[in-house]
Amino acid sequence: MKHINRLVKDLQKTNYKLNSGDTVKVYYEIKEGEKQRIQSFKGIIIKKQGNSTFTVRKTIGTIGVERIFQMKSPRIKEIKKIRSVKIRRAKLYYFRNLIVNQAKRKHYITKR
Repeated sequence: MKHINRLVKDLQKTNYKLNSGDTVKVYYEIKEGEKQRIQSFKGIIIKKQGNSTFTVRKTIGTIGVERIFQMKSPRIKEIKKIRSVKIRRAKLYYFRNLIVNQAKRKHYITKR
């Protein structure tokens, strides 16, 4: 019975409503040796594949960093949606080729 309750809680936890173009902050657990800590990753969702994975991109200076997260991963502790925007594309690969300021400008223009 305990296992069933835990599975139900996990499924409820992973029912996030995320779309491409949303700015999110993902808190996930990383393991370094025997130590565990929670780290955050804030960026724009550039790709979402069904209900299984999503790719978040952030820029540090002029360098872009992308990370792929699995929706039902036990390592993800929390996903906070910071900003939701109206985007006409499902995959925002063109963000990779834009300079940081241009990407931010386009992101704000398409804001609801």
